[in-house]
Amino acid sequence: MSLPARIRALPCWRGEPAAEPLAGGLSNEIWKVTDAAGVHVARLGADYPFHHVSRAREAMAARAAHAAGFGPAVEYDAPGVMVTTFVPARAWTAADVGANPVRLARLLRGFHAAMPGHVSGPAFLFWPFHVIRDYARTLATSDHAAALPRLLALGTEMEAAQPPLPIVFGHHDLLPANLLDDGRRLWLIDYEYAGFGTALFDLASAAAHAGLDEEAARALLGAYFGRPPGPRLRRGFDAMVVAAFLREAMWAMVSGVHLAAPGADYAAYAAANLDRLGPALDRYRSRHGRPRP
Repeated sequence: MSLPARIRALPCWRGEPAAEPLAGGLSNEIWKVTDAAGVHVARLGADYPFHHVSRAREAMAARAAHAAGFGPAVEYDAPGVMVTTFVPARAWTAADVGANPVRLARLLRGFHAAMPGHVSGPAFLFWPFHVIRDYARTLATSDHAAALPRLLALGTEMEAAQPPLPIVFGHHDLLPANLLDDGRRLWLIDYEYAGFGTALFDLASAAAHAGLDEEAARALLGAYFGRPPGPRLRRGFDAMVVAAFLREAMWAMVSGVHLAAPGADYAAYAAANLDRLGPALDRYRSRHGRPRP
């Protein structure tokens, strides 16, 4: 496949670039580019106001992550495109997350603590329950409209279960593939949703998307907080697992309205997350009960 003209014309290359597409993006076009200076990753993606995505803010967060020691260097950015150093590493799978909850907890604890010292510009807040409500506004006239009252009520129930926690700077898109292992250390990539928020969303979304079992979830929380989680923290975590599936499903619904990435099946992705939401909700309610009428 030939390199898109938009990427080929970037002024950052040394000599003639060669490229191959990288799989995995549901809303971005990603290329591995090799030139005389080395190997790079070029990402094409516009601002997506319906997803609260600003590419300028993403580039700022990516630069901050590199300065803090967690992400690859940003070599070039312009509206709609960002070029970073290619990291020769293996993307984690759900099995890797499940086998390494303590390692992940230490990575996230360090990331949350270090990033505020490197980010700049206006503060961006990522609160998943606001995102759910805003997605519902976007979907009000879509084919999903009939399901929205139930989804919103579920989001409200899970929000009410959240304990007060310190504000941290989180990643907020912890799919296993956004964790890279080069054999010596872990890297975090993709900062579209990075911003200030609660540690529980990063922890719970990592657990949700990797399908962590009870033992691994306890290890993740214990390593992050330095002690076994008490009842209120565990309730908040279990609720946030439900919210992670809910937010991801509604992300896919909104993407189906606004995006058309090659090969992306947003309807199937939404359905898969709703299917996983059901058992997570059953676990939450079996442990913590239902809301009072």
